[in-house]
Amino acid sequence: MSRYLIARIEASQNITVITSATVEALEGSTHLERIRWRTESGLKSIHEIHHLFLMTGADPNTAWLGSCLSLDSQRFIKTGADVAAEWPLSRASFPLETSLPGIFAVGDIRADSIKRVAAAVGEGSMAVQFVQQVLGGR
Repeated sequence: MSRYLIARIEASQNITVITSATVEALEGSTHLERIRWRTESGLKSIHEIHHLFLMTGADPNTAWLGSCLSLDSQRFIKTGADVAAEWPLSRASFPLETSLPGIFAVGDIRADSIKRVAAAVGEGSMAVQFVQQVLGGR
């Protein structure tokens, strides 16, 4: 999240930030009326609430990759020019291509991504073109 948005959220009197909690239920008849969540310590609580904003993706879930792909210091997947030093082929890597030729990463999981939905959608459509080039040799 950008520093600008963090500052606006912190300055707002009507926003409460709850971190590291699991949403267990959203309740209401025709609109959101209450939420049940559980904190990391196991504390469960119910709150009357009408709006919810979830911030996900700030901590990349890449542990399952092991050492399969090159990651940056924050565990986001390196792509394009960031994998040049370890690139095994004579051709240059495509901009969204990981350290494993033919494997592409898009969206928030990618190192230095913009972290916006619209950007991830655009990257996804770009990756389709790159996959076609890898598979078809075009």
